[in-house]
Amino acid sequence: MTKYLSAVVCAVLLAHYASGAPAAIANGTSSSITSPTLSQNSASPSPTVPYASDDPNYPIFPVDSPPADPQPIRGSLGGTILGPQNIPIDQENPDLLAPPTTDNGEVLSAKWPFSLSHNRLQTGGWARQQNTAQLPKASNLAGVDMRLEPGAIRELHWHSTAEWAYVMKGETQITAVDQNGKNYLATVGPGDLWYFPPGIPHSLQATAEGNGTEFLLVFDSGDFDENDTFLLTDWLAHVPKEVLAKNFQTSQSAFNNIPGQELYIFPSDPPSSNATAPEDPQGQVPNPFTFKFSNVTPTQYSGGTIKIADSTTFKAATSIAAAEVTVEPGALRELHWHPTEDEWGFFLEGQGRITIFAAQSNAQTYDYQAGDISYIPASNGHYLENTGNTTLRFLEIFNSGIYQDVSLSQWLALIPPALVKAHLDLPDSLIDNLNKSKLGVVGPKSTA
Repeated sequence: MTKYLSAVVCAVLLAHYASGAPAAIANGTSSSITSPTLSQNSASPSPTVPYASDDPNYPIFPVDSPPADPQPIRGSLGGTILGPQNIPIDQENPDLLAPPTTDNGEVLSAKWPFSLSHNRLQTGGWARQQNTAQLPKASNLAGVDMRLEPGAIRELHWHSTAEWAYVMKGETQITAVDQNGKNYLATVGPGDLWYFPPGIPHSLQATAEGNGTEFLLVFDSGDFDENDTFLLTDWLAHVPKEVLAKNFQTSQSAFNNIPGQELYIFPSDPPSSNATAPEDPQGQVPNPFTFKFSNVTPTQYSGGTIKIADSTTFKAATSIAAAEVTVEPGALRELHWHPTEDEWGFFLEGQGRITIFAAQSNAQTYDYQAGDISYIPASNGHYLENTGNTTLRFLEIFNSGIYQDVSLSQWLALIPPALVKAHLDLPDSLIDNLNKSKLGVVGPKSTA
């Protein structure tokens, strides 16, 4: 009887395993008679959750030609606005007015237009800033947009943070002296950079070229406040004149005409176009504080370009790295993330939208135009899509000496195909042709 029961149990178990085996094995044939691709080695899983929606999620209208009466309606969702409406803001933000159905949960605001910043007007120019007071999540970087009339000076000063700059228009002549008494002078043009380490005294002056200069300043602290800068005139106005006389070994009357308060920005005669730094017995700084970024040849991708400036090329810039990116109409800055540093972005030309994935099903889409700031925390997945009809040009800036990003497509291409198949059930033809190099900027799909 015992032998009989054992035989029955064995028969049942063998039948169970045979029914669960792949057909080729259950029929006694070898699975090696076919030549599947690597991705075909993974069985197609039955879904344990619903498939992702196929609902179209394009912007509900183009920002460059919005309707006169934009409404929060996407397909069968939403309804008309019956109360007051700020139409210009809704026209610039279709993906906030009627979010894609893929948006979910909560993502702290990732957009700030410089147009909403208080502007400090001076004789000779102006300045407006963004820090955590305007964009609370931007904890690692802050920005200033500054304009100087021809000859105008942003007075001699220094900061407790590093200063990185991108010249948008005109020419700026800079001066600096480092902690070892080594000096530096250079003129910087459109698309070029400068960088001053913390505590290095410097000045900025517009040349006579054109209508003056406008530049973007970025500082490696989100709490930076332009009004907390250490200014030469402000300091000396608060030092007793007898102390000044003793320090400079001269008479007190030599300081009769120093300003009684800060100058900040003030008019002056334009500097000489062929100016050079005064002779310095200590010599010049070992690594120039400027970088001809405009002369760097960008890497060309199918949908645009990327060029990078970090401490590997701009030696002085040890705490801020940047990329200048162009995205053609319909193209996409590929799905990616930055592993350890937040991205502070600035839009120079064109328009686009970014969806930020912040984990735990939180995702939100924002629309951007020229003059807007974006901020994306480290490791948050995102893309940038050009939603306009002209080239989109923007800056990615990081509180790091080295530029880093992780490409979604490259990651999937460099792991076992069976893993990709098991997770996403993508077609084998797609998995087998994933690019093992970064896509950078992806062009629109060819219709050929």
